[in-house]
Amino acid sequence: MKISISKIIIFIFIIFSLFIFWQGLKKNNSYDTKSLIGSRISNFELIEINNDDQYISEKDLKKNKFTLINFFASWCSPCRAEHKYLLNLSGKNKKIKIIGINFKDKKKNANNFLKELGNPYNFVGRDLKGRNSILFGIYGIPESILVDNNLIIIKKIVGPIDETQYDEILQLIK
Repeated sequence: MKISISKIIIFIFIIFSLFIFWQGLKKNNSYDTKSLIGSRISNFELIEINNDDQYISEKDLKKNKFTLINFFASWCSPCRAEHKYLLNLSGKNKKIKIIGINFKDKKKNANNFLKELGNPYNFVGRDLKGRNSILFGIYGIPESILVDNNLIIIKKIVGPIDETQYDEILQLIK
């Protein structure tokens, strides 16, 4: 029985392909941002939504004991649901500043959203193309990141802030 070299090469290729496929099945492909907790944010600069001459950077965040960076959009219904918690945080606690980053939204719509529901933010920046969001590992909105004055990420909230998340934030900033 004679086996040709081309059959051996095809057999090796099939075995190699199956091995790669099997390795891929074992890999955990779920998106997890828990590894961001404890890391430091850097290269942060955000232009104000209504004024191209105003911006905020990481040196401004160092002035606050805590900063909650919240990614939102007017078209996001979960953003509406969490908004009351953001208003409560901004109104009751002087230890925290809230930065809003308007994600892939029209300026007019974002301004109407804040006019209708109230503005809990100390600064509202824009992220029209989603580039700032990438720096924070944001893949959907709403998402929020709590940082201390050393710019260390203390907590990352994927999805809307609810009562449980609100209470956890209050505990962390005590």
